[in-house]
Amino acid sequence: MAEKKINDTKYLALSTMLRAKESGMLSRDLMDRMLSVQTFDEAARLIVDSGYENLAGADATAIESELGRRRKVAFEEILKIIPQTEPVDIFRLRYDYHNIKTLVKGEGGEENLKLLSQSGRVAPEELKEAFTVGDYRFLPKSMTEAITKSRALLARTANPQFADFETDRIYFEELTSLAESSGNEFLQGYVRLLADNANLRTAVRTVRMGKDKDFMMLALCPGGNVMGERLADAAFSGGDAVPALFTATPLYKAAALGAEAMKGGELTKFELACDNGISDYVSGAKLKPFGVEAVVEYLTLLETEITSVRMILTGRLAGVNPAKIKERLRDLNA
Repeated sequence: MAEKKINDTKYLALSTMLRAKESGMLSRDLMDRMLSVQTFDEAARLIVDSGYENLAGADATAIESELGRRRKVAFEEILKIIPQTEPVDIFRLRYDYHNIKTLVKGEGGEENLKLLSQSGRVAPEELKEAFTVGDYRFLPKSMTEAITKSRALLARTANPQFADFETDRIYFEELTSLAESSGNEFLQGYVRLLADNANLRTAVRTVRMGKDKDFMMLALCPGGNVMGERLADAAFSGGDAVPALFTATPLYKAAALGAEAMKGGELTKFELACDNGISDYVSGAKLKPFGVEAVVEYLTLLETEITSVRMILTGRLAGVNPAKIKERLRDLNA
């Protein structure tokens, strides 16, 4: 009872801090201003008051470095207070497995170190060292499994896609395990939705690429609400049955657009609907004033903000039409 009271107090303090941070996040109006100003440097300066470094004059590498810094700082701030690490680790995990994919496909070359994210649980320098010498004793068990199995699969098949599929499978298995160990239903539902989202995207891409059902089954990940076999059957039966699998879920609209995309429809609207489906689920966190839900909501909003800033700044840097960038921006739900 005493431990629960202490944890509740910590979550209350953490949630109060995060709600205050949310109020200072980039608004859609400010992002629209970033798209309407005349130059990249003007757009970059607009986000300084929101906690970003001044990126005027920056290149794509500097932009990515700053976005990674902002994410890492947020993770570290929350980890100092939060009573359990699972809600943060579920967000950090994707960067660990991104780093594994990068190292496996690049066989640990020095150039690959520049492509590694600082946002995972394992420092990229430590991960690269373990990869290079083959000593995985200090890595989480699932990461060791992902490295050894994907590396062996790539050596056997010479197909980087198959290695990625294996890494993704283990990634989603660990996501599910972390959510279950948290004991929080909202977090478990969030992870199941991430798996459904990934599988829906895989189904659409597989059909559009002209691959067969066996290929799709290799690419689908575990842990979702919708069974992979059912999704594959629906996808290879014309796609019209796909939306019914996601009825009354945040991904129903995405599934309907996915069915159209399988027949040659627009991909951008489908992908945006997938992103917005996640945002819709997370917006339900506002119904609980403090706890795990507030952490998931804040980190989802932060990832959405970072993605949007990346799209705007790299797009402006490359001379992309601002109207085209705006079409791809997600709902913020802040």
